[in-house]
Amino acid sequence: MLVLLHGLGATGEVWRDVVGDWEGSWLVPDLPGHGRSSGIDRYSFGALAAEVAKVVPREPVTVVGHSLGGVVGLALASGWFGVEVTTCVGVGIKVRWTDEELAKAAALAGKPQKVFATREEAEERASKMAGVPLRHGVSEVDGGWAPSLDMRAFGVGRPDMAGLVMASQAHVVLATGENDPMSPQEHLKELVPEPVVIPGAGHNVHVESPSSLRPLLART
Repeated sequence: MLVLLHGLGATGEVWRDVVGDWEGSWLVPDLPGHGRSSGIDRYSFGALAAEVAKVVPREPVTVVGHSLGGVVGLALASGWFGVEVTTCVGVGIKVRWTDEELAKAAALAGKPQKVFATREEAEERASKMAGVPLRHGVSEVDGGWAPSLDMRAFGVGRPDMAGLVMASQAHVVLATGENDPMSPQEHLKELVPEPVVIPGAGHNVHVESPSSLRPLLART
C-alpha cells in the first residue's frame, strides 16, 4: 500500500494526479488540523505520526511525504508507532531552519484563523498558505468561511532530520525539485549520499509535475 502525506497547510487533494498513476492500493489522509481532520492538543512530529498511524493498515506500506508530511513519514518509519514502513520517500523537506524562521512560524501559530465573507476568499487564503491550489481546505464558520488549517500547526518546530534518518527502519529516499529554495540538494546530501533531484521542478513537485514522481514510486 502507498501512503501519501501532504505538507503544512495543504490537504490530501494535492496528491490526486499522483494516485492516478498508481496501480495498487493507496491511502491519502488529511494530517491532523488540516482539511477534514480535527486538530490535536499539541503539534509535534511524533504527535502527528501517532494520529496518522491510527488509520494506516497493519501491513507493509510505502510512505511518500511532502515537506512536513515527509518528516511525519520518517517518524512513522522509525517503527515507534506500530506501522511497518518498507520505503519512506521524503520530497521537499526543509532541513535547515534559522532562529528567525522558527520565531516567525511560532508567531503564526499564535494567530487566529482569518474569517472571510465568501468561500472563494477563504479558498484563496488557504491556497496561499499551502503554496498550492486548494478546494477542500476551507470550512463554513460563524460569520462566513475560513481555512480549515489549525494555525497552531505552524508551531511544530524544527525536525531532527539526522536523528529521524538514523532511526528509520525503512529504506529512505530524499528528493527535491531542482529549483526548490526550501530544500536544496546540498542540504539533503548531509543526510543521504545521493538525494534525487527532479529537473525543472520547484517545491511542490507532486503538483507541478506529478509524473516526475513515477521513477521514485517505481523504486518501492
